[in-house]
Amino acid sequence: MHKRALLLVNLGTPDAPTEAAVRPYLKEFLSDPRVVSIHPVARWLLLNLIILRTRPKRSAAAYQKVWTEAGSPLLVESEKLTDKVRALVHRDIDPDMPVALAMRYGNPSMQSVIDRLCDEGVTEVVCVPLYPQFASATTGSTIEKLNDILNHKWTMPSATVVGAFYDHPGFIEPQAALVEDELRDFNADHVLFSFHGVPEDHIRWGDKSGTHCLAKNGCCDEDVPVNRLCYRAHCVRTAKALAARLGLPDDGYSVTFQSRLGRTPWLRPYTDETLVRLAQDGVKRLAVFTPAFVADCLETIEEIGMEGREEFLAHGGEAFFLAPCVNADDGWAQGLVDIIRDAGGFSNRKLAVVQDAQPRVAAAAGGAPS
Repeated sequence: MHKRALLLVNLGTPDAPTEAAVRPYLKEFLSDPRVVSIHPVARWLLLNLIILRTRPKRSAAAYQKVWTEAGSPLLVESEKLTDKVRALVHRDIDPDMPVALAMRYGNPSMQSVIDRLCDEGVTEVVCVPLYPQFASATTGSTIEKLNDILNHKWTMPSATVVGAFYDHPGFIEPQAALVEDELRDFNADHVLFSFHGVPEDHIRWGDKSGTHCLAKNGCCDEDVPVNRLCYRAHCVRTAKALAARLGLPDDGYSVTFQSRLGRTPWLRPYTDETLVRLAQDGVKRLAVFTPAFVADCLETIEEIGMEGREEFLAHGGEAFFLAPCVNADDGWAQGLVDIIRDAGGFSNRKLAVVQDAQPRVAAAAGGAPS
């Protein structure tokens, strides 16, 4: 008997805001070649000889600023969202469908959650990466991990993945509705849409022609086959959709990128530099959205809401408004169900195609897979 499960996946969080808990989380995260895309030997040296000797202490201090009595904001909000999605799915679609949450890095791990679902007799996993825009370092890594886990199962469930939802009304409408009254009352001089950054090379590698992405001005303004899975293009389209929904003029908002790592060029303009420049250019009242995230986390609360706010005010700004992520908002829970439905995640008609395409990988040397 066929049994389908819905698996929501967010990026991850350490188990506690301590150096001891942050170190293994960072090691797992930064060991991923889709995240730190350099030679494996160089990545190992960078991680073990430099990053893990210094960064865990600093990161733990930052996590302590955002940690709540309930735990990590990202995990807490993701769990609340999962509960609401489960209730909607059970009410409107299938009262017996398991709906579970996993983290790409940290706990609950994808491995442990998928193992449990398989033990419960699940024959198909519908995976929903909770990243609005596609990036190889997020959605791509999640898909790769999903395939790796399933390919090591002796009896392998089929799987489908719900794609990016960067401009889907199910995401745009609840994000805008959540703050439109406050934004109107705040009367911002400018609105900044800050997205998580990725190395520029990640964008160029996605363009096999080498003639479009980051190779020409306005490359993200064109909807062409080569940039259908371009992270930067998805970010620009998210910003345009939110700006249109909120009634912002074209010169009333801008797009920036935050959280760069290392010395290689990352997507620009950089958020931290833009915050200073806007203040120095006379922007007094600034509103910031972080629509690369569906749950508030270290990057939204501490990096933008604390450090970013301080930088803006220190250079002449007078008022700073950080829009919350959609988190576990009721409208977002319903919007996510709509996104999954529109992607065919609840449709039996898609199952045969996916099953036919599902790879079957031989058992690893040394014994049968788990």
